[in-house]
Amino acid sequence: MRMMKSQMKKKLSLASAAALVMTGLAGCADSGSPEAQPAQPSTAAEQQNSAPLALSIMIPSFNTNFPKDGTPVLAEIEKRTNTKIHLEWVPNSSYGDKFNITLASGRLPSLMYVPDVKGSSFVNAVESGAFWEVGPYLKDYKNLSQANPIILKNSSIGGKNYGLYRTRALGRNGINYRKDWLEQVGLQPPKTIDDFYHMLKAFKEKDPDKNGKNDTYGMVLVKWTGQNAYGFDTIKLWFGAPNKWGVVDGKLVPEHETPEYLEALKFMRKLHEEKLINQDFAVYDSSKWIDPVVNNQAGVIVDVTDTAGRIDQKIHANLQKENKDDPDKHYVDNMIGVEGKHGLRALPTSGFAGMIVIPKTAVKTEGELKRVLGFLDQTNEADIQTLLYSGIEGRHYTKEKDYILPTADKTLADAELTGLGQLLTYIPEDRTLKSKQAMSPLSQKTEKLQEEAEQYIVVNPAEPLISKVYSLKGPQLDNIINDARIKFIVGQSSEADLKAAFELWRKSGGDDYVNEMNTLYAASPKK
Repeated sequence: MRMMKSQMKKKLSLASAAALVMTGLAGCADSGSPEAQPAQPSTAAEQQNSAPLALSIMIPSFNTNFPKDGTPVLAEIEKRTNTKIHLEWVPNSSYGDKFNITLASGRLPSLMYVPDVKGSSFVNAVESGAFWEVGPYLKDYKNLSQANPIILKNSSIGGKNYGLYRTRALGRNGINYRKDWLEQVGLQPPKTIDDFYHMLKAFKEKDPDKNGKNDTYGMVLVKWTGQNAYGFDTIKLWFGAPNKWGVVDGKLVPEHETPEYLEALKFMRKLHEEKLINQDFAVYDSSKWIDPVVNNQAGVIVDVTDTAGRIDQKIHANLQKENKDDPDKHYVDNMIGVEGKHGLRALPTSGFAGMIVIPKTAVKTEGELKRVLGFLDQTNEADIQTLLYSGIEGRHYTKEKDYILPTADKTLADAELTGLGQLLTYIPEDRTLKSKQAMSPLSQKTEKLQEEAEQYIVVNPAEPLISKVYSLKGPQLDNIINDARIKFIVGQSSEADLKAAFELWRKSGGDDYVNEMNTLYAASPKK
């Protein structure tokens, strides 16, 4: 544990860095007036016939060993894209600090990863003109022109796009359940909220693991309070509650002030009263979320639907140790959700995990910008996506039929490949060659399920808006709601207590937050 002195030193250092951001970025807005600059090659063909494009790229590292400049995969990327690449790796644990210090220095790379697109550091830098607005240029590129409009909106600042989002499935959330348990209790996959309730009840009362003991329950929840907090953010939508913010008579309304939200909380309270969920969910570690399902204690997790594959693999591994495994069987299945009075509704992700941005201090002209965008467009071709994610055939993987088998040499992969996937934006889609595991029936079903779920997602209408009130009081406001929600679910408070907490939220800054969000919403484009 660090000493208090070094903690204070670090805080002072970061505070100084933050104070320098505005100074370090001064003048960025006007660097590179397009009218005064010669045109540069932007298409792949033009770039191949010009001098290599020098690129410095700052990305996070999750390993102590990572690919150095000029190693085989990078060399092949450089050859195919006519570039000369320098990678600045930053440990993920300290990336946020390094990002702020780099902003303050004014010495920015050609491309850099932004982890928190709505964070004050990045937003302030954008407002100071530090980064190129790329939105108007995307239409000119084969792959980038196919960017998802919902994700573009979610990742925008003030309705404008200052980077390329790194794609994640929008329709990723849903229900994962023990398929073998459902067969044991004689039920079909649930279609309605009532069916879902009866499945949980059967998983508790009908001995689904057939061990003769009363030792199972329906659904495991955890103390996680972010997106899809312990599955509640998905479940509330089944009852018709909005996603974070609803719109009533053209105005934004916080989700917790809707009657449907209360109805969903009452359903969760019923599950807790009947012991259909783990009683310790408010303190249960999210890193152990799947353990009760793997270990025959619980039958359901409401989470991202690719969790089904991870649970299934672990169940297979356990059964293999006991020589009881059926390699062709899937013990887990998944689905988008169940229907309430408002039909099938799914919780979307934001659709992205961070963003790749282009600083104006490093990329000074519009011509240079077009070349950099041309490079990013090329990284979305199938061959380069596969290079960045899986490496070179014969060196990092072998090909078998229509899938790949990674080599067992982890040291080689770490030194030449691992981490390069941080550059991938997957716009418009993931085109990489898939591993055998990714080609399993359950994995392929999950991929199709997530695509299908996009037509049922409930969009947060306030997703692109950035609140100054929330940046100051967000944690306090969130804690009031989360604490009240948990106390109500576990039976420690009444409906009157819950509504009193909602009033406290209003008085503690919620009123200012709602007013500010409505002002922003009224001024925003409604496309």
